[in-house]
Amino acid sequence: MNYNNLITETKDHLLQVTINRESKLNALNKATLSELHTVITDAIQDKNVRGIILTGAGQKAFVAGADITEFMNFSSGQGADLAREGQSKVFDVIENSSKPIIAAINGFALGGGLELAMACHIRIACDNAKLGLPEVSLGLIPGYGGTQRLTQLVGKGRALEMILTADMISATEAHRMGLVNHVVATDQLLLKSQELIQKMINRSPLAIGSAIRAVNASSIDGTNGFEVEIKEFANCFGTPDFQEGVHAFLEKRKAVFLH
Repeated sequence: MNYNNLITETKDHLLQVTINRESKLNALNKATLSELHTVITDAIQDKNVRGIILTGAGQKAFVAGADITEFMNFSSGQGADLAREGQSKVFDVIENSSKPIIAAINGFALGGGLELAMACHIRIACDNAKLGLPEVSLGLIPGYGGTQRLTQLVGKGRALEMILTADMISATEAHRMGLVNHVVATDQLLLKSQELIQKMINRSPLAIGSAIRAVNASSIDGTNGFEVEIKEFANCFGTPDFQEGVHAFLEKRKAVFLH
């Protein structure tokens, strides 16, 4: 499928999605969010895809925020619809994907861009990346889950400091806080992302999905994460992946998962 704002490439069960609005620092507009919804939901259903890397075009920005011109005159009701639709159709879909998604942060990840990265399961940043949630300087707050996911990742105090000051932080500081998993040189960013996700692709896809659901349950209000873990653990038994994994272990060979 051809997209106006995305470049996609699939190789060895890995889908790489590049947000291609370099002249706008890859800012998220309505059309780009719609295309992200389509490409991610299609990839989740595609048995040939086992992992996804999300990055931005060029070397300046992963995503430098949302396209402010699209909502600068919105009413309160329109703002609520914007946030709700974005969360339900893009950010929540990414977070709840049964297939691992890595954000390869190749520059600025600000506002909606950082929120997009935080929705991914793993974040890898180049060493000159800058991250932040500057919305309060515009008279707004994050609306695509940023207040919740940042708090989950770095804790309440650090989240409030980042949000209330609107300051950007370096990739090194983001790594120290636990906001990103790895920091690498710019020319190593995609290589590191591919290397890490390839490890995941080689594991059991069924178990990967179960693990993501169990971990995500820890942040869902009213959900007993331990019970979700028990359920997902039990669901693994009797599956072809479990049989293959056990037999490969006993036979001292590498497991080959086909699903």
